[in-house]
Amino acid sequence: QVQLVETGGGLVQPGGSLRLSCAASGRTFSRYTMGWFRQAPGKEREFVAVISWSVGSIYIDSVKGRFTISRDNAKNTVYLRMDSLKPEDTAVYYCAADRWPYYTGNLNARTSEADFGSWGQGTQVTVSS
Repeated sequence: QVQLVETGGGLVQPGGSLRLSCAASGRTFSRYTMGWFRQAPGKEREFVAVISWSVGSIYIDSVKGRFTISRDNAKNTVYLRMDSLKPEDTAVYYCAADRWPYYTGNLNARTSEADFGSWGQGTQVTVSS
């Protein structure tokens, strides 16, 4: 199992920016596809973005052009840069690690919670004026 710790959440005004970080430990981080999910109050947890262990990333439509997922394998960290934040982005954000290393399939098929076996504790993002 990999241990994941998210940081970087907080209160931000609409139109503002935040960068979430997720530090991983416990196994070889660079071998795993990593994802970000979020859960708004009263709603189910939903996929936000995923980045491959090799190359490529995808996003939910509502954040395309505003959010950027990236990773630094030397630091065992995955990031989620969030710009032009909207009140509807308010949620607890979770990072997650793939169940299996070296996933080579289509990333569009890697957006389910069931695909990810390790989760962080979450970090709160609140977008409000």
